[in-house]
Amino acid sequence: MVNTSDFDNNLVDKSKLWKVITASSVGTVIEWYDFYIFGSLTTILSLAFFPKDNPTAAFLSTLATFGAGFIARPFGGIVFGRLGDLVGRKYTFLVTLILMGGSTFAIAFIPGYKSIGLLAPAILLVLRILQGLALGGEYGGATTYVAEHAPDSERGKYTSYIQTTATLGFFTSIIVILSCQALLGKNAFSEWGWRIPFGLSGFLVIVSYFIRKNMQESPLFAKLKAEGTVSKNPLREAFASSQNIKLMALSMFGAIIGQGVVWHTGQFYAQIFIGKILNVDFVTTNVVIAFALLLGTPFFVIFGTLSDKIGRKKVMLTGMLLAAVCYYPLFRLMATIVSAEGTLINGTVELTYTGIFYLILICFSLVLFATMAYGPIAAFLVELFPTRIRYTSLSIPYHFANGVFGGCAPFVATWLGEATGSIFSGIFYPIFWAGTTFIIGALFLKETKGKRLID
Repeated sequence: MVNTSDFDNNLVDKSKLWKVITASSVGTVIEWYDFYIFGSLTTILSLAFFPKDNPTAAFLSTLATFGAGFIARPFGGIVFGRLGDLVGRKYTFLVTLILMGGSTFAIAFIPGYKSIGLLAPAILLVLRILQGLALGGEYGGATTYVAEHAPDSERGKYTSYIQTTATLGFFTSIIVILSCQALLGKNAFSEWGWRIPFGLSGFLVIVSYFIRKNMQESPLFAKLKAEGTVSKNPLREAFASSQNIKLMALSMFGAIIGQGVVWHTGQFYAQIFIGKILNVDFVTTNVVIAFALLLGTPFFVIFGTLSDKIGRKKVMLTGMLLAAVCYYPLFRLMATIVSAEGTLINGTVELTYTGIFYLILICFSLVLFATMAYGPIAAFLVELFPTRIRYTSLSIPYHFANGVFGGCAPFVATWLGEATGSIFSGIFYPIFWAGTTFIIGALFLKETKGKRLID
């Protein structure tokens, strides 16, 4: 049991801490898997749920539906952030887990456009919005829960394990998709086999629920509850203080927007750019991204740990600056490699092993920028806000910035390419926001490293 009268983050039992991290991370990986399986199957879903007479419009419509989940995230942050500050971290992310798993599982059973017409994309949109609402509550809960167990001097290190979960969820979705396609064949997978990865969510959520069910409440929240000082209206309290509003705004424009566009561009838009714009075959595209993710994932922890030593701000802003400077030449280099090392066969480009290797290295560089921007940000956000309204205060700016600016980056970048006729024009969207966030953060962001969480 937690001694709520004299809790010290620096005296936490490390074996218990690892149990907390494992239980939180497993569930969060599954939630990210659920959320991003949609993005990994965008091309196939566009043919299943939208008219096939205009493939580009269908693809953009699917990306817009994908983006709707991101737009729903801030609303999930408001609803579940408030719930997490009122009743507890553990209870809230059990609810979000079930909501996410249920809506993802249901996508597996939606009839296609051929069967029910426009009702198909309408149902898909509703379920996608439910996914976004669930994720809006999950991240803040998992991050807060782990951070409130971690030692002050190693918070960047331990919260960075939660930061790996988004990329691991994306990686898992790619591996499941490639495995299903290999077992079923390309045609069967495109016709009906794509439903299996969504259906698998039901089993994964049940496993995660029982892992999380036995977790204890966060010690800092338990302390507030024992003292009777839990916020009665965390949402109103978060916006009642001009100082807290300033912190939410600064965290968003000085850190999270840049992190959001760098993460989604380096992983999702890179996948779209290679597969849809450069027309590389489906399997090769996903193999390239999967290897880049696998190589890059450990760096979330490396940079999270580094932020405990040199500060959150330096690490995060360096990742954003590198992205702003390097995106254009790296995306041009990808196009050059595909042109030089690719052969058009049956409507798609097949690459030599040399070409695949070079693309993996480039995509690894893109993921590396994301690990720098994303690895320390959980510790930074937790340290920024007071315990009694922490879940609410960090969830709102985080999910607004990641949902609206980051999550919509693939759609906006793809649309810009179509609108201008240049395959490189889309990349200026993330370049602009990464650069803008770097400037604001460099000028106004304060360091939070080492801050104690007890208010």
